[in-house]
Formats: sequence, C-alpha cells, structure tokens
Amino acid sequence: MSAYVAGDARAFEQLFARLGPRVHAFFLRSFRDSSVADDLLQVTFMKVHRARDRYDQGLRVAPWVFTVAARVRLDELRKRLRLPEDADEEALARADAQAFRGPPPDTDLVDAVRAALEKLPESQRTVIHLHRYEGMTFPEIAKVLGTTAGAIKLRAFRGYETLRKELEGVLSP
Repeated sequence: MSAYVAGDARAFEQLFARLGPRVHAFFLRSFRDSSVADDLLQVTFMKVHRARDRYDQGLRVAPWVFTVAARVRLDELRKRLRLPEDADEEALARADAQAFRGPPPDTDLVDAVRAALEKLPESQRTVIHLHRYEGMTFPEIAKVLGTTAGAIKLRAFRGYETLRKELEGVLSP
C-alpha cells in the first residue's frame, strides 16, 4: 500500500490481485449476483484509488479496503431497500429482519450450509462473512461497519446460533 500511495501502478495491481477476489466474494454473498458484485468491486476500488492519500500507514490494508467495501455495500442496500441516506447498519438490520427468507433446499452439506447462510438477515451474514471468511476480529468488523463491537458480537451470536439450528439435522454430532 505504501508503494501504491507513492504512485507505483504495479503496487495497485498487486493490491487488486490480492484483495479483489475477496471483496468480490463479499459482494457476491450479499447480493448473490455476479454482475452486481463486479460493479460494486469496481466502485470500491475507485474509492480506494481516490482515498489512497488518506490511508493511515499504521493500519492493516485489508480492513481498510473492507471498510470502503462495507460503505459501498451499505449505499447499495440503502438504494435497494429505499432507506434514507442517513440509514446506518442498525437501520439496515431492522429492515432486513423483516424480509422473508425461504427454507434451504434439501441437498448436500455444502449446499445446505450455503442455503442456511442465505437465510440469515444481511446484517448477520455480513458479520459472519467478515469474521469467518476474512478472519477479521469483532472490533475490526465493528470499525468496518461503523457500529460497536457489542452489536457485532450479538449479530454473530444470533447468526451462528441460527446456523446451528438450521444445520442441526445435516451435521453429524
């Protein structure tokens, strides 16, 4: 990131190669549409490019990029759910909790886990993605999503608990 901030174009290519697929997966889990994920990935890295001179060299790069991606995700969800521009993660969580989620298909374990994840409210699914797939801590996730670590822990607890219940008959003891 230091080299990129200094103007090295190859450094951006390396940054994109390393984080691009992870950010794309983050959007794909939220929106389940590859073309939307592609568009939001592009928006995210344009914002990273514009904000590169404000990057704090003392921070880890991945959480900083995911902070940008989380804001892009929130903007897209606000637009889709017709929430006001000042709606935060908490407002999104409340709106998302009211959404209907259908039952998971009766398939193999991978499909069952994927379906169970898709049934979770967006706010819980996002926390689990950042925690489980990106390896972020709860305080890092709280900073990325602009909320408290306590709220993130509660979403994670509820999400993991729902997954345990959903997958109870699928997972062996």
